[in-house]
Amino acid sequence: MKSKQRFSDETLAGLSAVKILRVRAGMGQHRFIGIWVVVVKKRVFVRSWSVEANGWYKTFLNEPTGAIQVAGEEIAVRAVPIKDSRLWDAIDRAYLEKYNTKGSLRYAKDLGSAKCRATTIELVPSTASRRSSRHLQGDSSRIETD
Repeated sequence: MKSKQRFSDETLAGLSAVKILRVRAGMGQHRFIGIWVVVVKKRVFVRSWSVEANGWYKTFLNEPTGAIQVAGEEIAVRAVPIKDSRLWDAIDRAYLEKYNTKGSLRYAKDLGSAKCRATTIELVPSTASRRSSRHLQGDSSRIETD
């Protein structure tokens, strides 16, 4: 039986520390955008706030491959929808703990709504190898809602 791919401890530490994760959903024309990310039990989770028809969440549902940018590296990922309500509760708490500033807290609370909880995706490294990405594109401080 093949073991499940996991991110390295170094990558998990980077994902825990970063406020905005740069992600590209699918292998098509999508660009890297900034979204919020949490790490729970050494697993990486994201949720969609607005669930746009052509946004990253819907793209991952249709094509569960993509990439993230962490510490100057581009890492191929696979998106796995999560429907475990106990895990959702832990993810809710992680969003509230990580995004706890006055300006962020409203959105962190919204990410715990039934609509957003239903969009929970785990990002796991895919079997594709890592590629160095020295020239990261865009403004990583900008968050997009989907």
